Amino acid sequence: MVRWFWQRGRTPERTLRLRSRGELGDVSRVDFEELAPDIDTFLGQAAYLQLGYFETLSELIAPTPDLNQKESLSLAAGAALLKHRELVSVIRERGDDPLDLMLPFREPLDAFRRATHGARPLETMLSVHITAGMLDDFYRSLSASYASTGRRVADILDRDDDRDALVGIITSAIASDSEWRSLLALWGRRLVGDTLLIARGALRPQSLDAAEEKRVEPVFTELLGAHSRRMTQLGLDA
Repeated sequence: MVRWFWQRGRTPERTLRLRSRGELGDVSRVDFEELAPDIDTFLGQAAYLQLGYFETLSELIAPTPDLNQKESLSLAAGAALLKHRELVSVIRERGDDPLDLMLPFREPLDAFRRATHGARPLETMLSVHITAGMLDDFYRSLSASYASTGRRVADILDRDDDRDALVGIITSAIASDSEWRSLLALWGRRLVGDTLLIARGALRPQSLDAAEEKRVEPVFTELLGAHSRRMTQLGLDA
């Protein structure tokens, strides 16, 4: 398995708590002492993830013939770029170079984007909706570990992602051609494993003992529950 994170020198005590936001339901807190990554890793990957969402959505604009759909894609891409820029500002305000913090994640996260890039535009739209939704949820849960900086990141991730229009495009396609339903349902299931690997790789130890795995399990249960609700919203089986 690819080593997603480089070890860094700063190792203050951290606690990882699962935040609640909208579809995640009631507040649920799960503590992971010393399992959260260092703050440079947290910020570097979070910023590069948003840049990746922007790049993927931007690539979809040109081959999309419908003008309304082009506008929807551009809004979602713009929202991801704005979040990226705001996360970069947080990094700079801490006195760090954003490129230095993001560079370790360029290769693995670009590989992740390639692995979750569909053969058809609709599959790629679903990829962004599903993977960004799951990872945004996960990074909100991590944000509770980093005091005021974490709260700023959570506020950034909480802002409108303008991906609702992608849901409309996907559901319209399913309504017009029933074959899309089975195809996209299968694709949605395939996305989960790769996405959970990224989330799992964010935890500090690369291998967990039985006790640590037990503490991690509720977080991933929540992520999978939210994924199921997203799929249901689309009229797809998770």
